[in-house]
Amino acid sequence: MTDLGDFEEFSADDGESDGTAGRAGAGGDSGRTEASGAAGRTDSGGNAGRTGREGFERAPVEPAGADRGMGVICVSQGLRIAEDEDATSLRAYVTRGNRSSVRIGTYLLAPYPDGETLFCRIAGLEYAQQYHTDDATEIHARRAMRREGFDEDDEADYKFVADLEPVAVVYRDGETLRRRMTDRVPKPGTVVREASDVAEIKTGLKIPEDGVFLGHLSVGGEKVRTAASPPTIDYRLKDDYESGDPLVFRHTLVAGGTGSGKTHAAKNVLRQYLGDRTYPMADRPNVRPAVVQFDPQDEYAQMHDDNPEMTGEFARRLDREGIVHGGHEDTVAFVPKVGSATYSGGHHGARQVEFSIPFSMVHDDPWLVAGSGLNDNQYGALVRVLLPEFRSRHGSDGTYEEFTTFLDDPALREELDDSGRVHEATYDAVHRRVLGFGHVFDRDARPITDLVAEFVRPGGLSVVPTYHVNDSRATEAVVLALSSLLIDQKLSNDPDYDRIKETPLIVGMDEAHNFLTDADSVQARKVIGKFTEAAKQGRKERLGLFLITQDPQDIHDAVFKQINTTVVLNLGDEDAIKSVNIPSSLESKVPYMEKGQMVVYSPDNSEPVELTGLPTCLTRHGRE
Repeated sequence: MTDLGDFEEFSADDGESDGTAGRAGAGGDSGRTEASGAAGRTDSGGNAGRTGREGFERAPVEPAGADRGMGVICVSQGLRIAEDEDATSLRAYVTRGNRSSVRIGTYLLAPYPDGETLFCRIAGLEYAQQYHTDDATEIHARRAMRREGFDEDDEADYKFVADLEPVAVVYRDGETLRRRMTDRVPKPGTVVREASDVAEIKTGLKIPEDGVFLGHLSVGGEKVRTAASPPTIDYRLKDDYESGDPLVFRHTLVAGGTGSGKTHAAKNVLRQYLGDRTYPMADRPNVRPAVVQFDPQDEYAQMHDDNPEMTGEFARRLDREGIVHGGHEDTVAFVPKVGSATYSGGHHGARQVEFSIPFSMVHDDPWLVAGSGLNDNQYGALVRVLLPEFRSRHGSDGTYEEFTTFLDDPALREELDDSGRVHEATYDAVHRRVLGFGHVFDRDARPITDLVAEFVRPGGLSVVPTYHVNDSRATEAVVLALSSLLIDQKLSNDPDYDRIKETPLIVGMDEAHNFLTDADSVQARKVIGKFTEAAKQGRKERLGLFLITQDPQDIHDAVFKQINTTVVLNLGDEDAIKSVNIPSSLESKVPYMEKGQMVVYSPDNSEPVELTGLPTCLTRHGRE
């Protein structure tokens, strides 16, 4: 017996069996009080009030009513909006029922009391301990290894917090939704919800309502869904003059590795430009654009044909979203005649037109025969002496064969050396470099200069396949000759071909890295200078460059700086990813994107976004 009494005879069963609070001593007097009796009543039948763990009513811990949103703005680690992104601290606590569905990149809305809304995206996700305990222990680990799964009771021990990146403040101006830069901090405890309204999302991300379709907005490879019909959100490039120039004339780059779906995506975009789009030209208000596509893999002439894999249901969905689809009837394959190479176009139904490059084009662009080996001194001799001398003797229509015969004359070599106009070593170097183009110039086909009206057609697609040409030097000469013709005539104040000058023009170039590379040669500098000038003047002259490449790091920086819209599909090379200059939040996703996934960085169109392209090509694609 102690001062507190003898508890040796105490039994929990005894207390439960007779409805008492336990015996205080051997006398067995009841210790039940009014309060314990009241707490212990369980029904109207007069059952004895129970004590112990079952003797008290449970207090409800779940708040009354139904949840809305996915969590609330929290201030435990600060709540701050700043001009410096690194100084911004904006976090939301995510409730247990919403945690499994939350993804980095998800767009959220946090309302202000006056009706404005903060549009933001999830930039980070974090689990934190609810209570200060050490779970890095043997017993904790082994207990977890022996249970099946991680249930809601386990989740209750942790906090789940999302780091939010503010994008814009969305507000209503009459009946119109507008956006402005983030300049307000939300209230603590503000309920955040996932953005699910098309208008709110498009306004928050600055996506135009109308324009050229690129794909559907997505997060982590999954399309963003809304309650609208269709539930997806279409991403479009601005294509009118209401708030600036159409982005087609501010140039586009499509970059992606082999198998990423870049040709599929490029065809789908070009098909939109070949729809009913028009642009004003001089005294004509509505002129359809012409597209000239250089095609080293012989894939784009298939745009003439319908895609046999397209189902009727998919076509109807495209119609509902205003996406142009189906083969483009006005597609012509302009096949360069090079040596004995033959072209087989059995994989498409486009009309084929054979053409040749006339040597007369060299007078305007001497670097076409300069090759990549001439230095500045040798190039100067070619441009200032040899070509003018040849033209004075044979006229502007002199052929390549006549030019090489002209250079074979030893008397000319001696004359120019003796006069000090061209040193004999320089003469010999030029002579060697310009040889080897006999299979390119003046072949047995109509010169392209006679076909300009057919080559550049409003609403037409002209494809220049070069897959059948095995000589890379000849391929380069053909592509650069035609692109120079188009660019020179577009930028000229006194053009020889009004059709080019007066038609909105999109010049597409696949494997652009092969032609616009950063190289230390006269030819490379001339080409880069020409394309840079074209890019700078494109807006004014209605000339758009549409470049496609798997090696964007090899495209000259002077051209790259003029690109306004960058579409990036899967790239595995770190240097290639760095070169496309997309925000780091999207850059990290590029190596993991599946076929058809892409990120779009177009500062004058929208915020940087992730898209999912159409699963089915809008025209025929691929060879059986």
